[in-house]
Amino acid sequence: MKMPNTKSVLLIDDSKFARLLVKAFISSNFANWEIDEAEDGAKALQMVDAKTYDYMLVDFNMPGMDGLELGEKLRARFPGAVIALLTANIQQEIQKKAENLGLDFIAKPPTEDKIRDYIMSREATR
Repeated sequence: MKMPNTKSVLLIDDSKFARLLVKAFISSNFANWEIDEAEDGAKALQMVDAKTYDYMLVDFNMPGMDGLELGEKLRARFPGAVIALLTANIQQEIQKKAENLGLDFIAKPPTEDKIRDYIMSREATR
């Protein structure tokens, strides 16, 4: 199901493969959405200075700043944005911290169904 309105997504993951995979899943379901990529938190923070994103998907394990630190910074700057921690680290403690910061949680590995269903559910509540 294609949605006509253009949205912007920022994928933040130190794995190029993970970014390519998630980008492909989003593109195949939301053809006209803009998808930008950052390989770490510092780059992501530079990018959000120049552009506002509707969705930000943040990996947890990254060099420098982890996904929770970055998520906290992004949430403070963009209280209304949809920000999800996308990670293989599914410990309850990590999920709880994400929830306390107002971040959604998506467990890796990402699948097309998981990413599409997540975005569709968030679109329905926006």
